Amino acid sequence: MPNTRKIIAAALLFLSTLAFAQKRDPLTDAEADQLRQVAMEPQKRLELFIKFSEARLDAIDQARSDPKQAQGRGAKIHDLLQDFGTLIDQMNDNLDQYEGRPLDKDEVKHFHKGLKEVISAEVRFRARLRTLHNQIETDPQTRIESRGYAFALQDAQDALKSSLETAREYSQEKKDAKDK
Repeated sequence: MPNTRKIIAAALLFLSTLAFAQKRDPLTDAEADQLRQVAMEPQKRLELFIKFSEARLDAIDQARSDPKQAQGRGAKIHDLLQDFGTLIDQMNDNLDQYEGRPLDKDEVKHFHKGLKEVISAEVRFRARLRTLHNQIETDPQTRIESRGYAFALQDAQDALKSSLETAREYSQEKKDAKDK
């Protein structure tokens, strides 16, 4: 019996290590370097997250329209949607980080401008994800293909909804503070 517990514990440790090792980083090395270069500039950092998120949506559109990518398209779209959702979560984390720290007058102005850009981009992103969702419902081929990414699409939509609500809330708080 004690050996069985050790084997089970070792197996669980191995599986958890394997699961952790397989976690995807949504950023390329070049993108990570760009973010590091603007670590202390909220607006520029948010602009990069918008740019990287948009690139994932563009890659999804490209994969969907390229007949050469039909093989494995569902898995590729799944990965891109996962990356998109993770980038949106990271952007939201950055909003939380900048909202929670004291900013000087100039930084507040740039942060507020960044919030407006985030809200505008996320509204566009939401429309693009909704279009993909609608195509799943109306196109039989897309419906079959979506079996590989339907949950990732829902997760991405949820992450986007949460981030958009946060950005709007912070924007309103900044506006209220400015009006006082």
